[in-house]
Amino acid sequence: MRILYFSKDYCPHDHRFLAALAETNHQVFYLRLERGSRGTEERPVPAKIDQIHWEGGDRKIKVSDGPRLLLGLRRVIKRIKPDIIHAGPIQTVSLLAALSCFRPLLVMSWGFDLMRDVDRGLHWRWATNYVLKQATYFTSDCEATRQKAIRHGVNPNRTVVFPWGVDLGYFTPEPRVTTVGMSKEFTLLCNRSWEPNYGVDVLARAFIRVAHGRKDVNLVLLSGGSQEALLRQILTGGGVIDRVFFGGQASFSEIPRYYRKADLFISASHVDGSSVSLMEALACGLPALVSDIPANQEWVTGGKNGWLFPDGDADALATMILEIVANREQLAEVSKAARAVAEVRADWNKNFPKLLQAYELALKVNKEEKRVQEIPESP
Repeated sequence: MRILYFSKDYCPHDHRFLAALAETNHQVFYLRLERGSRGTEERPVPAKIDQIHWEGGDRKIKVSDGPRLLLGLRRVIKRIKPDIIHAGPIQTVSLLAALSCFRPLLVMSWGFDLMRDVDRGLHWRWATNYVLKQATYFTSDCEATRQKAIRHGVNPNRTVVFPWGVDLGYFTPEPRVTTVGMSKEFTLLCNRSWEPNYGVDVLARAFIRVAHGRKDVNLVLLSGGSQEALLRQILTGGGVIDRVFFGGQASFSEIPRYYRKADLFISASHVDGSSVSLMEALACGLPALVSDIPANQEWVTGGKNGWLFPDGDADALATMILEIVANREQLAEVSKAARAVAEVRADWNKNFPKLLQAYELALKVNKEEKRVQEIPESP
């Protein structure tokens, strides 16, 4: 099979998909829409992947680039003659693929496109509806995004849901020293981007109350983003910035160490699919305290493998952190449950074949559609 993998930029998720596809017997072409998004992957594109050079992929795109890029995409399709296009996110990459009129088209949601971007205005809703109605098949990483895709026009019988998962051999637990009766410091970890959708400002406000209530609790903030000034202002104003470690953008080789040294993973995201950060934390046996949005509810059961708090409620988040710290002897059992959930549902090696299944299903649907079109009408 000749697969055209078309994505917005080149991030760690792209590397993981392309690296796995490179190990199959398929010929895979990689098309990059733009360059310059946050979180760009430093590892090179896998050697077995044919990276296509075209009109896009060298800078951030603008709406006015659309016609030029569409013509360029049609030239790429004509040149490489793919059997299928795998495209996402929806309102940018998938839209260009849908406008090219090529089929079969596998549309892949990246979570934020359905949980956030679709509500940005009329043009975004139109693009979403158009793409999902044109999709030969659709795939997403959680049921919450699948249900939203159905509401925007995708055929519910042509969907495949699979969490992208993590490498369970790489993200592994390490024995943690029991803290019962000890004065060990307690470390909170958040590695979500410092953007409004991820609620890191909610965590910052909650941490002020936590830090004033407990002198043994510290916060590690990884990543970066447009809210850096706001976060520093909140933490400085609350008098707790000296209790926060700003670790920057942790590399793939560094991130497991952060999970293993932390006591509690926190994500206050307002929108999400199946968060890879959450799955990594669970795989490392790190208990999670996350916002009670639909996608997180698919992964965390309160009191079992983590806890949920009301989305956007900094006071509730602070209260739950203080309760967890006060009852830290429970963390060992929660840690075991976290790893168990990851082993059952977040194994990349088990989940990835579902993407290959989606390709086959899309090809089958396309073949059937062509057959129907070729049947002559009765006189």
